[in-house]
Amino acid sequence: MSHNDCIFCKIIAGDIPSRVAYQDEYLVAIHDIEPAAPVHILLLPREHIGSLDELTNDHISLMGHIQLVASSLAREFNIAEEGYRLVSNCGEKGGQSVPHIHYHLLGGRKMQWPPG
Repeated sequence: MSHNDCIFCKIIAGDIPSRVAYQDEYLVAIHDIEPAAPVHILLLPREHIGSLDELTNDHISLMGHIQLVASSLAREFNIAEEGYRLVSNCGEKGGQSVPHIHYHLLGGRKMQWPPG
């Protein structure tokens, strides 16, 4: 999939409307349109990276930033104290449905293990 065909790139560019929870120069966080939990936020790097398998050492700072923003959003949306899950699916069998690396911040209910 090319950058121009990527639905997340279109959301980041503002071509597709979304409910933004957070944004800065490195990422955009949006509320998932089909939430799997009371709080379900997608953290999308502005840079188009297909999956975790495409990360390089150049992405270390970005990945750390995503973790810090996720924990900040968990506090903002009142799920930090009781607990939450931060998930990135990789590849088709891993459950990745959009080939643009992203993280799901899920909370507001008891998470099950194994996740499925």
